[in-house]
Amino acid sequence: MSQHRHPGAPGRAGAVPALPDLPEATVARLPEYLRALHNLADAGHETVSSEGLSAAAGVNSAKLRKDLSHLGSYGTRGVGYDVALLIEQIEYVLGLTQRRAVALVGVGNLGHALAGYDGFASRGFRIAALLDADPSRVGEEINGLVVRHVDELPAVAVEECIAIGVIATPAAAAQRVADQLVAVGVTSILNFAPCVLSVPEGVDVRKVDLAIELQILSFHEHRKASLTALPATGGSALTALPGGLAATDTQEAIGT
Repeated sequence: MSQHRHPGAPGRAGAVPALPDLPEATVARLPEYLRALHNLADAGHETVSSEGLSAAAGVNSAKLRKDLSHLGSYGTRGVGYDVALLIEQIEYVLGLTQRRAVALVGVGNLGHALAGYDGFASRGFRIAALLDADPSRVGEEINGLVVRHVDELPAVAVEECIAIGVIATPAAAAQRVADQLVAVGVTSILNFAPCVLSVPEGVDVRKVDLAIELQILSFHEHRKASLTALPATGGSALTALPGGLAATDTQEAIGT
């Protein structure tokens, strides 16, 4: 929950009167703005310019101004944005005016780390339940919560009013867990398992695959090394690719 929110956010002058229909790219950037705004508020700043906020959030100022215009927030010329009000507006749009209960399924190494992460509470989320299929894990206490068997999910969902499910199981078990979450009425899932889930229409899934992120970074490392190795003449060198293909150093090759 916000430490900087004023009571009655939707009713205040300048607050968002209705939930706007935002582009997905804008939605993805709003949490970055919110994090930067909280840091500014903690540092005692009451206002911030678009340039200052964009630098703190790591985006260009034109993109930031366009994103915030979707919220009806345009700032004041010569003054900038009211930090507390903008926090209020973004948290309202992101649905953070209430703490959402989260069920974490899978308490192996990754799940254990997620269960112990204190940052969720300050962002508006409450880890309400930990579940696992491994009998040796059931009964273990992590960060004040006792691990329950995944078969108890229907009861847990009702008891804790679970809004979001987090899957941190091995890939082989992830689809089954997703099906169980959907069956108890969970329509928002964060999936850490390295697989693609099949879910009904109306169920939103966000996927976090750390290995994929490392592979993308590996591509950039490979490309930087290739550019460093270019002939001094600046000519385009051909690079042999698997399967007998060839590409210049300036081309992007996508394997199929």
